[in-house]
Amino acid sequence: MIPQETIVALATPSGAGAIAIIRLSGKNAITIAAEIFQSVSGKDITKQKTHTIHLGHIVDNGKVYDQVLLSIFKGPNSYTGENVIEISCHGSTFIQQQIIQLLLRRGAKMAQAGEFTLRAFLNGKLDLSQAEAVADLIASDNEASHQIAMQQMRGGFSNEIAKLREELLNFASLIELELDFAEEDVEFADRTQFHELLERIEFVLKRLIDSFAVGNVIKNGIPVAIVGEPNVGKSTLLNALLNEERAIVSDIAGTTRDTIEDELIINGIGFRFIDTAGIRETQDHVESIGIQKTFEKIEQAQVVMFLVDSTELTMESLERLKVEVEKIKNKYPQKALLTIFNKKDKLEKRLLQNLESQIENSIFISAKQKVGIEELKNELMSFVNTGALRNNETIVTNTRHYDSLLKALEEIQKVKWGLDSRISSDLMAIDIRSALYFFGEITGEVTNDELLGNIFANFCIGK
Repeated sequence: MIPQETIVALATPSGAGAIAIIRLSGKNAITIAAEIFQSVSGKDITKQKTHTIHLGHIVDNGKVYDQVLLSIFKGPNSYTGENVIEISCHGSTFIQQQIIQLLLRRGAKMAQAGEFTLRAFLNGKLDLSQAEAVADLIASDNEASHQIAMQQMRGGFSNEIAKLREELLNFASLIELELDFAEEDVEFADRTQFHELLERIEFVLKRLIDSFAVGNVIKNGIPVAIVGEPNVGKSTLLNALLNEERAIVSDIAGTTRDTIEDELIINGIGFRFIDTAGIRETQDHVESIGIQKTFEKIEQAQVVMFLVDSTELTMESLERLKVEVEKIKNKYPQKALLTIFNKKDKLEKRLLQNLESQIENSIFISAKQKVGIEELKNELMSFVNTGALRNNETIVTNTRHYDSLLKALEEIQKVKWGLDSRISSDLMAIDIRSALYFFGEITGEVTNDELLGNIFANFCIGK
């Protein structure tokens, strides 16, 4: 049911600034705004055309609160599909609150989180996946996540799903029609064409499901744990990567007693670096807690950078290092492991060449001198499959979409098995309807209040 109330909210971030925008949406948005707005040219804004801007003052009982610009967007040609007013006022928090209070006293109500976008969805201006992309676009903090959100908001993902759903729906109608003529034993749906469609749908669904691995990385960043023994240069490496003094650096072993995290964007991909406490035997209670946290962060990371002080290596310690690297590989087989030899600048060339051949997937740097840092960044990028992004393919980033795609694929595979096994049309129709249901969950043809509540609760108020 489409809400009838007129809602109001601050559309810009809270706090003082140069300007602020207050947004109204609803059937009575223009008439409510007209009660407190006086145009400098004496125009009646209830009689003005859509998509026009007017200079005037916010006035109540003869008191002038501010000089503002008022924009008019008449439904259905607006973001929400309703009448929308946007008031651009000066950014004083006092002015913002006074204008909102005036509008509330004249019949508007405060908007809930995401309610403007919810109304856009309910009024058919956006489908559900596009509406969710609005939140992703606002939250995007790197080029890759911005690119995916824009593609989804323009309907790239939902158009692909809607087209497949429509084709499946056509066959479903023919299968359902066969049930009305069960006694005549006729087939209206061409089984060969239907099988080809199911093959195509299965292929697309698998591609979209596989893309989630990349999409999740792009949306949430790649957690990278920097581990190693105390005083090998982990904090220095973090500072070199971030190009700032983020972590305390000291010659005293055990300085880092908690994990330190920060993010770096490399070629549009976010990497969340975690500087951990050095791994060693210790009697210090506080340091031992930090070491325990180190192992927890390794569990959470997708990439582990094992840092080694190359100047301290002997033949005996090198063998121990090989054993440690194998332990990490065996314990975390799904994680990318990069062995980094620090203090390259202090190594003789002969020793450097000897070490390079000893351990697979290793790199030599000098964190203090910032030597090899760019090479290290390139190595990190090699762990990210950005081919789909470069080719502008549809990439799934939303966990809800991923879950619905998995369920839709399961139902499609049931239909395919039923078709190959020549089961009756009534049984096959059940699985087809289930697949259509999960397709509809993604784009919003199938929804409920609880689902909408969960989605839009994550939006900011004013959007």
